[in-house]
Amino acid sequence: MQISANEVIARLLDVDSFVSWDRPPIGRAASPRYRQELVDASRRAGTDESVLTGEGLLRGRRVAVIACEFGFLAGSIGVAAAERIVTAVERATELGLPLIASPTSGGTRMQEGTVAFVQMVKIAGAVAVHKAAGLPYLVYLRNPTMGGVFASWGSLGHITFAQPGALIGFLGPRVYEALYGKPFPPDVQTAENLYRNGVIDGVVPIEVFRRIAHRALSVCAGLPLPLSAEPGWAAPVRNPGTSTNPSATAWDSVLSTRRPGRPGIRDLLRHTSQRVPLSGTGQGETDRTVLLALARFGGQPCVVFGHDRSGRLEEQTMSPAALREARRAMALAGELRLPLVLVIDTVGAALSKEAEERGLAGEIARCLADLVTLDTPTVSVLLGQGTGGGALALLPADRVLAARHGWLAPLPPEGASAIVFRDTEHAPELAAAQRIRSADLLEDGVVDRIVEEYPDAADEPVAFARRVVLAIAEELAALRSHPPEELRTLRLARYRRIGR
Repeated sequence: MQISANEVIARLLDVDSFVSWDRPPIGRAASPRYRQELVDASRRAGTDESVLTGEGLLRGRRVAVIACEFGFLAGSIGVAAAERIVTAVERATELGLPLIASPTSGGTRMQEGTVAFVQMVKIAGAVAVHKAAGLPYLVYLRNPTMGGVFASWGSLGHITFAQPGALIGFLGPRVYEALYGKPFPPDVQTAENLYRNGVIDGVVPIEVFRRIAHRALSVCAGLPLPLSAEPGWAAPVRNPGTSTNPSATAWDSVLSTRRPGRPGIRDLLRHTSQRVPLSGTGQGETDRTVLLALARFGGQPCVVFGHDRSGRLEEQTMSPAALREARRAMALAGELRLPLVLVIDTVGAALSKEAEERGLAGEIARCLADLVTLDTPTVSVLLGQGTGGGALALLPADRVLAARHGWLAPLPPEGASAIVFRDTEHAPELAAAQRIRSADLLEDGVVDRIVEEYPDAADEPVAFARRVVLAIAEELAALRSHPPEELRTLRLARYRRIGR
């Protein structure tokens, strides 16, 4: 299952495009035994250290690459290897190149002691500077990736994928058994388990990762394109049918958004290009009610996050993990300097003991604070149901679009009726009184633009999805002309005015 560094480079980059950046490893005081180990390791692995660095082309795009060689002392990182990694990261930053890292390592090199352990700090620092420059950092974890390597530069990727079946973890199983006298629980430190638990974004062979990296870089490091120049762009279908009746009630909209056939965020993404689905918070949490991806909307590259009605059971609500995944999306957009598109379509945030104890309210508050101060263009789309704090957390954007039947309310109308009238029979009356319809939201300054339904999105899912995607693309193109600090100022002023 182990793939050598040279194999990684050959399978990841275009043929004969790799140029090494490596110089002879820096010298270091070592015992005769350790010096001999280095000589033997070099002979067996065919490399002069446990890591190779350089640049090459990935489908014609210039990228920097760092790849560990497990055959050299189990890919362990000592002072010389760390210096090579940091030098490569700094060079990639200076040249403005995206960086792809592929670790495989047993961790810190024990022969060099604590000073080798501390090298992880400077590697993490160099990666942080690279990301702060707005440059993509993509990670492909190979079998095995353990210890300090996984706990530093192996866990800092904007996106992180792994080799199928790879052993990935912090504490090695042999070390655990030696320390605690019992075997480590099985099937925990596997790529597949980490994916299921929202630690990494996916598990794919390296040939598939090459395609994913190409798509990701087409979004992260790609320039906006006009609609007509975007590969695969499908123009919206112009439905000649009758538009929604302007006199439709708020309750009509509520019922419309609850129809099973109503299109959701996945239907929108089918009409985008260069899609790269991501997964989880990166911190061991995931929530099936939301979806995170990179994509191009009609040529406009962006981070996409939103509520996913297809992954939701009848009454399944947003957990704190969903909100933490939203904050990951905001952080990605900020670090990569990409616009952020948010899709609202939720029955609300979870009402449970677990949600309260895991900080639901605080996560809603932090989403609001992060979003209103984000230094990148933002577009929010009220696609369907907009219930409670789970909807509000994704609302405050530079431009807010709404489907004609989209609605926004502090509670489901039935819940509001239960509070005011102690029954649910007055839900239609409360929905009207609270002005939750898209038309009311437009009049009150909460929404900027309405996307029509002819007469209902569930009756024309493809045409409706394409119209929404086109509207998003148009808004993103318009927002790109504004400096980030101007957008932030205007965004804060906008929400300061609402209700006055």
